[in-house]
This record gives sequence, structure tokens and C-alpha cells, in this order.
Amino acid sequence: MTQAIAHAQIYAARRAHLAAQLGDGGVAIIPTAPEHARNRDSDFPYRHDSYFYYLTGFTEPNAWLVLDATGRSTLFCQPKDLEREIWDGYRLGPDAALAALGVSAAVSVAELDKQLPKLLENQHTVWYPFATHKGLETRVDGWLNAVRARVRFGAQCPAQQRDACGPLDEMRLIKDAHEQDVMRRASTISAHAHIRAMQTSARMLRAGQDVREYHLDAELLHEFRMHGSQFPAYTSIVAAGANACVLHYRADAAPVRDGELVLIDAGCELDGYASDITRTFPANGKFTGPQRDLYNLVLASQDAAVAATKAGARFVDPHDATVKVLAQGLLDLGLLNKAKHGTAQDVIEKRAYFPFYMHRTSHWLGMDVHDCGSYVEPSELGQTSERKDPLSGEIIVNRPSRLLREGMVLTIEPGLYVRPADDVPEAFWNIGIRIEDDAIVTSDGCELITRGVPVIASEIEALMRG
Repeated sequence: MTQAIAHAQIYAARRAHLAAQLGDGGVAIIPTAPEHARNRDSDFPYRHDSYFYYLTGFTEPNAWLVLDATGRSTLFCQPKDLEREIWDGYRLGPDAALAALGVSAAVSVAELDKQLPKLLENQHTVWYPFATHKGLETRVDGWLNAVRARVRFGAQCPAQQRDACGPLDEMRLIKDAHEQDVMRRASTISAHAHIRAMQTSARMLRAGQDVREYHLDAELLHEFRMHGSQFPAYTSIVAAGANACVLHYRADAAPVRDGELVLIDAGCELDGYASDITRTFPANGKFTGPQRDLYNLVLASQDAAVAATKAGARFVDPHDATVKVLAQGLLDLGLLNKAKHGTAQDVIEKRAYFPFYMHRTSHWLGMDVHDCGSYVEPSELGQTSERKDPLSGEIIVNRPSRLLREGMVLTIEPGLYVRPADDVPEAFWNIGIRIEDDAIVTSDGCELITRGVPVIASEIEALMRG
């Protein structure tokens, strides 16, 4: 069995799984992403829609998938056109798509508006992704109106519209063996990129060269592309010094200074799947005392989160484990005054840690860097409780956190961000630290697929001496 055929079978199995959830008379319409102009006659690099790719493995623009409850799949794609292919690149075309993608039928996208009413006629429910494609609802309305125009001839129009994201999100939440393999390879590439950036920073500083954030960003991009990644999974964060206290900072022209830390949050996308790694390291390869103290605290909190990540645990458990360690550490290091804030439990209940740690510890990871999937346990949707947020005073409705299952993939990314303040020891000012790894949930724990780049402070220092 060739790799191409094996992959085609994977997508066919996913389509069959979705078809089985559409119900009698259900039809799903899944478009790919549109092309976007960057400026004048230049486009942004094209990236397919994740739902569409998940069901087809097809990366060309101007394509649609229509799937009905019987399992019949129709692909609408660009027709072969020699003149356009000379300018824009090769197209698969409908004829070749049948064998390559394993769909039931393939038609020129020019036929979409003509064929869709026929595919919807006498069906009961039309499924499509809600609120993800601008103008899609209007196009669906147009196709339904074309069906309604034929009711006097006995045609039946779908009476219901449902969000296709629901069943697809649940499917995508569990990564199969193929997906896990791709994500491991993406993680390996990204880990090597982080190593390259770390070593470049130390080497350039030792040589007395001017180092800028964009120099390190360039090393990341070079490594991504050299090893086959198609894109960065997101805009890389390369934050030197105080910039590391800006959570979504972007790599810019700020200097990378001897004695400061650098936070890099970067990952590549490989064959449609994202990686997501954050490392914080001393620009010159040697942690100072306060830097090491805070770094080791964040690492200890990540260790606690990793230990809490396993099948049967709750999605929120790694976050709770992180906060418990950070709360005690902030007290021990004097960033929070024990006389004012009390015990670690008091810190947690009052959310007094929030000025230093204001984000969650995890998010789903997959085809999208912040991947789809509910964070609430579906089997316990009816259960709720209320609590008063100690900072905002708002009443928060709590729902049971998602139970982790084998094959789910999530990030584990605790951090600390210390801005100057009168009640904060000056030695810690402007230090921002985050450590992020990608974890595949297993039956008895999790597999960290991003540890190709070290996290222990002494190992980072040894790496940067090379």
C-alpha cells in the first residue's frame, strides 16, 4: 500500500464517520478557505481551511466538499486550465481528484451554484460551519431558495440548518496515529529551531556583535523551511528583556542584551499540523541568580502540570497544579508578601498571583495552534455551579472541565511575568518567563513531544556554550 493511498483512506474514513452523524437526510457543505489579498496584486501565502483539509487532504483554493448521510462525497475544485496553471501553478482537476482523493464525484467549482440545489433537494438537514466563513450563510440561503422554487413540482427543501463544527470538533479532538506522527515531526523541527536560536544568541554576543530580535527570528524561519515545514504555525514571539512581559509580543528590532533573558514562543506547521514551543533562556548563555530562581519556579510548576496530565484527569487539572506551585513560590521568593497575602491557599482563593500569571496553562493543539474542541465535559453539560470572582466581583458559572482521553493533544505552558512595582523586589523586575511543551495524552500520563530542546537551566547553559 502506497503512502498516498493510505492517507486517502484516512480521509475517507473521516468522511464516513462524519456522514454517520448527519442523520437521515443530512447534507454537509464544507468549504475551504478563500485566498486573501495582501496588497495590490500580491496575496498572503495560501493556507487551506482546517475542517476541509481534515476531510479531504486537499490543499488547493476554491474548493468545496459536499457530503451526505449515505456517505456520498462530492468535491468541487478548480478545473484544469493550462493558461492559469502557467501563471498560478498546477491544479489537480476533477478527473484526477477521483482517484487521488477517493471521493465519490468531482466537479468543476464553476458548477457549484448549479449543482448545490440539486444536492440539497429532498434532504432534511443542511450542515455547514457556522460563523467561520464570511458570506457562507448567504450562499446557503440562495441554494435553499432555489430548492424552494421547486416545491410546486414536489421538491422538498431542508427544514433544518445545523452547525457542522460540533461533530467535526469532537472528531478532531482525538488525534489518530497519523496525526500524532505528523505532530511529532513538526515538534522535532521546531525544537531544532529553538536550539539554533539559542546558540546563535550566545555566539553573536560572545563575538561582540549587535544582536536583534529579528536575527533570532530569522534562525527560526530558516530551520522551519530547511526541514520541510510549509509555514510558521503562528507569528513567532521573540521577546528580549522586558518585552518578554508582553504575552503576545512579536519579533521586532529590539536589541538582545547581555545579561537579559529572551523568551521565544515559536512553532512550525507541517502538513497541516501545528507545533507550539516556548523557551526562555539567557541571551549570553548564563542565568543570573534571580533569573534562575524564577526560571526554576516556572519549571517546577510545569513539572507539576505534566504529572497531572493523563487520561481520566480533567483539562483544568494541569492549570490547578501549576497555580499551586506558583502561589507558594511567589510567597517564598518575596514577590508576594506573606504578611499581606497569607498562605498559598489564600493566594489561590484571592487570585493574588494574577498580576504575575494571567493566562491559562493549556490549550488544545492540532491543525490549528489553538485547536478546536470544547473544554467542557459533554457528558456533564447539565451540571453547573456558581462562584464570585475575587478580582472582578463577577458571578462566574462553572461547568465540569473536560475529561482528558488518550489521543488528545494539549500544551502545558506556565509562566511568570514581573513588571516593575513598588511591592516587588527590584531584582525580579522586567523578567518574563514561559516554558511550553506539547503533550499527547496517554493512558497513564502524557508524552511530551517537544523535549528535543532542553528545559533544565543547566542543560540550556551547556547547550549555549557549544
